[in-house]
Amino acid sequence: MTGIIARASLAVMILAGAARADEFVPEPSGYRTENYRAPVPDRLAGARVLSTKEAEAIWRAKTAVFVDVLPRPPRPPNLPAGTVWRDKPRFNIPGSIWLPDTGYGELAPATEDYLRQGLRRATHDDRATLLVVYCQSDCWMSWNAAKRALSLGYGNVAWYPDGTDGWEQANLPTSEAQPEPRPTEQSTK
Repeated sequence: MTGIIARASLAVMILAGAARADEFVPEPSGYRTENYRAPVPDRLAGARVLSTKEAEAIWRAKTAVFVDVLPRPPRPPNLPAGTVWRDKPRFNIPGSIWLPDTGYGELAPATEDYLRQGLRRATHDDRATLLVVYCQSDCWMSWNAAKRALSLGYGNVAWYPDGTDGWEQANLPTSEAQPEPRPTEQSTK
């Protein structure tokens, strides 16, 4: 009987260890290209990972550019003519720039240029400026965008993985955001 109990105990310990191992999310070598709302790694090589408390301290000190990369839902293509379309409001960390759709794993050249130009404007072309990149919790978009900022030569990148979800849970202020204009939008204004 003790042999059965010992084997059962061993099986429980192995399963418990496997459950803990499943919680670890390895950092991929490239960009994440699918299932963007899923558990994220606890690190990003070359970047600092911020807690909500750390992000708040940086925000209050006004020592960084906060970059929101949450995608913006497109206007449905099948709306009848004359239908009023209203974007769902985005509330983000006050003072952030919003560069929607720049956190996908693969970017069209125009979207990558939109990210590049948005970061250049926000940092006044100073690649040493601290960038705090975020989205929502368990959002690979922010991880991808922070990794991409590093690849664009920004040397002071922080990733805030809890994003607006963590910010709001801490009862910190948010403000309604508008996306940074895309180059074609800028030329028409």
